Amino acid sequence: MFERDHPYNDLPALPPTSAVETPAVLKKAIAASRALAELKGMAERMPNQAMLIDSLVLQEARASSEIENILTTNDEVYKAASDDGLAASAQTKEVLRYRQALNHGFRQIRTRPLATALFVEMAQIIKETTFDVRRTPGTRIANGRGETVYTPPEGERVIRDKLRDLETFMHAQDDLDVLVKMALVHYQFEAIHPFPDGNGRTGRLINILYLVDQGLLNLPVLYLSRHIIDHKTAYYDGLRRVTEEGAWEDWILYMLDAVQQTSVRTQQQITDILALMESTRERVQREAPSVYSKDLVEQIFRQPYCKISFLEQAGLGTRQTCAKYLRELERLGVLQGQKIGREVYFINKALFDLLTR
Repeated sequence: MFERDHPYNDLPALPPTSAVETPAVLKKAIAASRALAELKGMAERMPNQAMLIDSLVLQEARASSEIENILTTNDEVYKAASDDGLAASAQTKEVLRYRQALNHGFRQIRTRPLATALFVEMAQIIKETTFDVRRTPGTRIANGRGETVYTPPEGERVIRDKLRDLETFMHAQDDLDVLVKMALVHYQFEAIHPFPDGNGRTGRLINILYLVDQGLLNLPVLYLSRHIIDHKTAYYDGLRRVTEEGAWEDWILYMLDAVQQTSVRTQQQITDILALMESTRERVQREAPSVYSKDLVEQIFRQPYCKISFLEQAGLGTRQTCAKYLRELERLGVLQGQKIGREVYFINKALFDLLTR
């Protein structure tokens, strides 16, 4: 039985005993699945798919961190992402660690299961610590007035058992729609609340990686955190009402709507990036044919902040040659040069505006 002030060690395992694939849920799942499939196809059109991971994931990292009141600016994030040597705020570094955790998880699920050990590794990267599953009692979730609204399960053995049950459900061969399962998994992970910190961000990473793991996406490009920020009260109310009332349908509909709306928004963003890349390619080829190459244009779209060494590392020429390329693009107005310390950065302002609008 659930009581706000007592550890919820009786948190039921998944799946819920009540029906979750109601007519309303199935109808919404079809629409969300269609939008997600279209996003998957659109992402595969990107000539340099690393750009989606490098740049779009920073927006998810920033938004997911913002949910936890870790605030920084787009400019700070992209600037720091372009150069590990730049001084950055603690908040910006934590945002960049979210990207690192996602990249780690994405690489790992190619060869190992999305399971507790990987959850722990991602949480450790986010928080830059060596913590593990909670062992110390006393964790509670409070509202803005300091009142306890939820006390998660307590005891390492209890928590690990619940995570094991969650893994079993995640990878079970059943007839549940994958997006419905993702919604159930997200609630369950947040209810288990296995770590001393970083649970929300780790849970949102699991959402993305689960869809990749299940084949609904090839790249981790569905970032739900912006939708959660825009509908934050409904997000936390939904989690609470599942715990207190068993209100699964409303929660699943919320998550399916997040998938559908985010898929549509990301499709449009990718469409706009592709159009900008093409218009930039045509302009550079027409107005600066001596420096034009398809690889050069793709490189300046990998992330908004570019520098000479990026082109060198991509094999586009010597440092002198690469500097010439970037200066010519600056002359055209395609890039804007900005000196920060000893380094000169070349900013793709049009791309920055698309990514951050």
